[in-house]
Amino acid sequence: MVERLVRGPTSVTELSRPLAMSLPAVMQHLQVLEACGLVSSEKAGRVRTCRIEPAALRTAEAWIASQRTAWETRLDRLGDYLAEAGDDDTQGS
Repeated sequence: MVERLVRGPTSVTELSRPLAMSLPAVMQHLQVLEACGLVSSEKAGRVRTCRIEPAALRTAEAWIASQRTAWETRLDRLGDYLAEAGDDDTQGS
């Protein structure tokens, strides 16, 4: 949903078309995205149009990037530890 909305505003009906879920399920997902500020919507007549909130998306992107850096550092340390442990095992034989 977020990927589609990044391309521009769209109606809930259009947004739900390629998804293998019911319209009520799509609405529930959109409610979660709206509650966290990533998406906004407005209703004109019978059509509800959704759009991405760029500032919120940038904030989420920054948080994900910071988490990625932290996890890469941890995984690098784990890799170093496992490499050392493997070297110790082959030297002890």
